[in-house]
Amino acid sequence: MIQLRLRASRLRMATLIAGSALCLQAGAATTVHKFEPTAQLGGSALLLNGKGTRVRLVFKAYDMALYTTKRATTPAELLALTGPKRLQFTALRELQGTDLGRLFLRGMSDNTPSQQMTRHTLATTRLIEIFSGKPKLAPGDTFAMDFVPGKGTQFYIQGQPQGEPVGDDEFFTLVLRIWFGDSPADTQLRDALLDGGKD
Repeated sequence: MIQLRLRASRLRMATLIAGSALCLQAGAATTVHKFEPTAQLGGSALLLNGKGTRVRLVFKAYDMALYTTKRATTPAELLALTGPKRLQFTALRELQGTDLGRLFLRGMSDNTPSQQMTRHTLATTRLIEIFSGKPKLAPGDTFAMDFVPGKGTQFYIQGQPQGEPVGDDEFFTLVLRIWFGDSPADTQLRDALLDGGKD
């Protein structure tokens, strides 16, 4: 009788673990919002490199898409890739602007040497100001980060540019490291953004 109970308990635990793993994989790979397969930026045609959903604890925070000029399947390939890039987001729940800006800054700091971060103080401060200026993002609101070599990073909220482009080529690499650095914000999301945009 005891052995049967132990087997039943182990079976329930195995089922629970497998179910949790499937939920995590689905959360990263399946997006609520549709992203276009191509985009134009800086006179270049961009391809949807991948898309996924950012999950914090059990809550879906935002859908995200990565656009590049050439397919990248690993973080190293992406960080070495030249040319324009776009990070596009759609909020899935209410997001506090200040909190979002701080999380982005922490993601950069977690993946970047302090001396390198110091070189980009003005650009990172501007990033915080942009999101702090928007008290909250409602479900369905969009924001984006467009990078054009030699011009910098342009931030958008609801399709509207937020001031002038900031930072240089290295600064956008810091931004990319939030999701593609050694300590990414979400490994499931990272993998989905590098999977070719498949459903």
